Amino acid sequence: MRVSPAFTAIGANRNPAAADWDAAHGLLAFGAGDAVALWDPQDDELKGVQAVLNGHAGVVNAVKFFQIASSGNVSIIISGAADHTLRVWRSGQTPESRYEAVKIVTGHHSGPITRIATLDGEDLFATGASDGTVKIWKLVHDADFSTIDVELIQSITLTPRHFPLAISLAKLDDETNVMAVAGTRATIQIFVSKQSQFELAATLTGHEGWIRALDFTRETESEDSDLLLASASQDKYIRLWRLHRGEELPAVSTALNDPALGVLGKSLSNKAHRFASATSKYSVTFEALLLGHEDWIYTASWRRREGKLQLLSTSEDNSLSIWEADSSSGIWVCSTRLGEISAQKGSTSATGSAGGFWIGLWSPDGNSVVSLGRTGSWRKWTYSAAEDTWAQQVAITGHVREVKGVCWSKDGEYLLTTSSDQTTRLFAEWKKESGSSSWHEFSRPQIHGYDLSCIDSITPTQFISGADEKLLRVFDEPKGVAEILQKLCEIDTRETSSALPDAANIPVLGLSNKAIQAVSDEAFASSTAEEANPNGDTTQNPASSTDPIDPSSIVRKSTLDLNHPPFEDHLARHLLWPETEKLYGHGYEISAVAVSHSGTLVATACRASSLDHAVIRVYSTNEWEEVGAPLKAHTLTVTALTFSSDDTYLLSVGRDRQWVLWERDSGCASSSQAEPAEDTADKPKQSETSYKLKIANPKGHSRMVLDAAWAPSASSSSLPTFFTAGRDKAVKIWQVAPSGTVDLKASVAADTAVTAVACPTSTISSGNFAFAFGTESGEFSLVSSSTSMEELKSENLEVSKVPSEIRPAKAITAIKWRPGRDGAAGEQIAVASEDATVRVYKVVL
Repeated sequence: MRVSPAFTAIGANRNPAAADWDAAHGLLAFGAGDAVALWDPQDDELKGVQAVLNGHAGVVNAVKFFQIASSGNVSIIISGAADHTLRVWRSGQTPESRYEAVKIVTGHHSGPITRIATLDGEDLFATGASDGTVKIWKLVHDADFSTIDVELIQSITLTPRHFPLAISLAKLDDETNVMAVAGTRATIQIFVSKQSQFELAATLTGHEGWIRALDFTRETESEDSDLLLASASQDKYIRLWRLHRGEELPAVSTALNDPALGVLGKSLSNKAHRFASATSKYSVTFEALLLGHEDWIYTASWRRREGKLQLLSTSEDNSLSIWEADSSSGIWVCSTRLGEISAQKGSTSATGSAGGFWIGLWSPDGNSVVSLGRTGSWRKWTYSAAEDTWAQQVAITGHVREVKGVCWSKDGEYLLTTSSDQTTRLFAEWKKESGSSSWHEFSRPQIHGYDLSCIDSITPTQFISGADEKLLRVFDEPKGVAEILQKLCEIDTRETSSALPDAANIPVLGLSNKAIQAVSDEAFASSTAEEANPNGDTTQNPASSTDPIDPSSIVRKSTLDLNHPPFEDHLARHLLWPETEKLYGHGYEISAVAVSHSGTLVATACRASSLDHAVIRVYSTNEWEEVGAPLKAHTLTVTALTFSSDDTYLLSVGRDRQWVLWERDSGCASSSQAEPAEDTADKPKQSETSYKLKIANPKGHSRMVLDAAWAPSASSSSLPTFFTAGRDKAVKIWQVAPSGTVDLKASVAADTAVTAVACPTSTISSGNFAFAFGTESGEFSLVSSSTSMEELKSENLEVSKVPSEIRPAKAITAIKWRPGRDGAAGEQIAVASEDATVRVYKVVL
């Protein structure tokens, strides 16, 4: 089998130091859980995440590219994590080569590493950690970087003790370097190097909160010009400091006399801090105060664009600002402000949009900027010189916590995932006019207040999900999302009749998505005017001549008219799915859900430690009522449920080490004769008992059973075959004999506990079958056999392991084969993992 990655989605870590954009190669590296993800934001094909570098055993807090002169194609990344270690990654001498960890530094920091700073053109870098120390390192390498080592030069313990959250390095003169350090205090410490050792030279005061960002730059392109230091703080202000060479002080900045500062300006200290290097004397003075952000500021970074020095800052107030000095007065002003307007925030928990921008980065050419929000998604803006505006562009999104469930739509057109980050996301393939395609998130059907655990598709436009809230929710695709998918992904809208709602939102104090109406821009403007003037004339409202419209119950039609994959703003607010049903009955958190192939039945289970709660409940999708009595056989949590391809059998597995086979009661209509779910409104209510116990195997595995799957039926005469995966490091293949017994046909051994197993939805080719399984360590394997199912033996199975560099780093939680694939084009498999990744692989058998 040949396996290649087709798509990877993962969200970024919310840490201001956890990303860097490489000026030499154009790649953006960001911390993603315990890994470092690589993305090219300027890629015209929009392929998204290119690679995920695994190895750290803790959350990656700091990522930095090491800029070295004349390094050719070699690229170096340094990453620091909560596991107290540093890793040095190197890509090879060819552009196609992958990054590999060439050096792991352990045993020096005794706390999580919080920040990494490098010095362009020098083999020097600094790290800060929660142990209250800053360490200075030298990168030791040969000319072509074939060997790389790291040497500790100096360790500085910060006094008074605090944690460093920001570090910046710069060249002061030919023989001297300067370093600024700040963090969980309101002061900035300036260190100057003497005989390769840094010594404290000055302490700058003025800020009133923790300092989150520091960045040095030269005032002009001349190497003799003054150094400017930008510091951004949780006190909502950015301060600029000037490092001036010489005995005399620099001229007092006119910015201090800015009348906009009012009384604040009078209290700004312009005290000079003097220090000396080996060759010259220097002074540090306060230069300017930048006002404009309304909340904590997380990042501030310099860039010279079109001859102008500009500063990019990001804040908790959901804005990204670009500052520059006014050419006539010298006063620093905000020339561009990007992000979200406060009035549009909505409810913080409901829309998922609030929470600020944690990272802001310049592109290498300075004409694009990216920012990271609370949901782990990137936003990108590019400057258009012709229109003199910054326009938002398509960026990447992904889950930020364990992905617990994954399923394809019934027709295989799109992928649904659900996660402990309390979101459900819809991924699909954007089919462009150029003929190329790329995967993107097209809708965020559910933003919830509980961790979401499982999901399954009922019809091509309906799904059900379970969470840690004891109930299940059913969602219908809104017309707005259906039209976007039809327009951009060529997914037929099928049932999108006028009966479907246009869109959905979440009431500020609720958890249920409510259907809302899409109206024209004129009607929307009229409704908002009515809200502002409730006693005014309502006859101008085209939607209603009597009652004003509640602005929270409508959305502009133009908002849902997109010619590109939606931006994070749309995903978090406008592309929810309306909730149509709730299913009650379980007493604890939902653990498993499965929908029958006919779409007429839903089987569910919850976490349990006793027989009373370890039951399976079956619901009818016609009336959304429970069918028959709960199915009792398990004594502990049911971990997985799955229906056979003709719905004759329901298979359940659990933590009590047993699998149980339930057979459809003969009193029920055969699912092979059942109409599709949407055409069953007038059918009589089904038999009181939908499934009955056929056989239970209490010793199916020697440890808990974690997943199960059915093999596709090659023909009506083939014997039903199913797979069980357990913590005993085995996948077992069972077959239901004509006599009614269940025989063990074969088993596959794994290196660690097997957490997921899956089969294609249809037979691959005559006389050939395949399945996939994943383990607790993230290992992902494909198994194939050229023999028929009836002749199957363990020795006939061929196991192919997916290479470690393209597989997840943590436990695989779910695997699903894409239905409806043409064998010639290759199969596709979706894999969800606890490392927060969603991966789609192309498999050629």
